[in-house]
Amino acid sequence: MAMTDRKTQDWQALSELTRGRPILVERVRLTEQDIAIDGAFELPRLARLSAEDQVFVAAFVRGHGSIKEMEQVFGVSYPTVKARLNRIAASLEFVELDPRPGRAEVLERLARGEITPDQAIADLEAGP
Repeated sequence: MAMTDRKTQDWQALSELTRGRPILVERVRLTEQDIAIDGAFELPRLARLSAEDQVFVAAFVRGHGSIKEMEQVFGVSYPTVKARLNRIAASLEFVELDPRPGRAEVLERLARGEITPDQAIADLEAGP
């Protein structure tokens, strides 16, 4: 069995075992350098998805975001694809679409003359 197949099977087994419950990784090993790091590491959001949702996301990306292609690949309707994408997207809300600048950033921009003092005050009052 190829190493990639084994890793895929291990990942699927872990996904089935955890059933979406949170897990904490306590050791990371960089295989090429034979370095191990102990600590407490959360999995990335995509890795926390169920195996089925990970396959769905991978297919969506490989299909360049085509819902029509997803309908064909999975044999489901447009509303079904949209509902699944919406459910997955809701669990991945981790990117702030309109992040507020932090205090240090506002002051740096003011010092560089990129914003006026009034704009700096407004940004600082809005908060992060």
